[in-house]
Amino acid sequence: MNSPSRPVTTLAKSDVLDGLFASWQNIDDLLQTLSAEEWTTPTSLPGWTVHDVVAHVTGTESMLQGVATPEADIDVSTLEHVRNDIGVMNEHWVRKLREVDPAELHQKFRSVTAERRKALSGMPDEQWNSVTATPAGPDTYGRFMRVRVFDCWMHELDIRDAVARPAGNEELVCPASAQAFDEMAASMGFVVGKRGGAPDGSRVSIELTGPLHRIINVSVEGRGRVVQDFGSQQPTSTITLDGVLFTRIAGGRTTPAAHEDAISYGGDEAVGRRIAEHLNYVI
Repeated sequence: MNSPSRPVTTLAKSDVLDGLFASWQNIDDLLQTLSAEEWTTPTSLPGWTVHDVVAHVTGTESMLQGVATPEADIDVSTLEHVRNDIGVMNEHWVRKLREVDPAELHQKFRSVTAERRKALSGMPDEQWNSVTATPAGPDTYGRFMRVRVFDCWMHELDIRDAVARPAGNEELVCPASAQAFDEMAASMGFVVGKRGGAPDGSRVSIELTGPLHRIINVSVEGRGRVVQDFGSQQPTSTITLDGVLFTRIAGGRTTPAAHEDAISYGGDEAVGRRIAEHLNYVI
């Protein structure tokens, strides 16, 4: 998490936008294949169908384009799956768009993402690098947009899981997933050191397998910090799992307990298991 006293994240605009635009295109392509019944399929997100997920993404991009958050027909803060102010705002959009026909909602998604493409492509670097409020705390607008890549990419997977259309290797390895994983990796110092309670002196290596393979190394010295490597030292704990499974756990879509045979641990297994149990950091 960032705070005003910490360095902000300066990101190349072209790289982030390549990922964001690719994510929107992937969602658009996926929506074109859905039947009317599949739009009503429940997802792993409590209370939300495929239609609701698309409404959420559409509403968030509309809000970022300057459209006021609509009023809701009920006090959405009382809903069990709404846990914070961001959840309240999301639910306002979902409920407002719930009665919109799938074809019309798909068109709304296309329209607002086209507007966002134009606005973001023309954004001056000074504005892109300016500090603003983001879901990860005060940081650059560019960091905010990388969070948007992560969010949109995760929601593509939510839809795919719901309608049993998993992404193939070519669909997984793309600019969107690269930016999404960069965003998740940036939070792993907090996850390992704070949420997972790795003791001082820990060297934790999260080894992701499959098409989205990468290694995320975290050194804990006072607080968790993502590092390139541990130099001549070996990790004190390792956690090995498939890259897609990692994203689903980190996003709260499933739990390590549901995939016990798919996760392996090395070194201090107790520390590794505790970190895995606290991988879900998404608000």
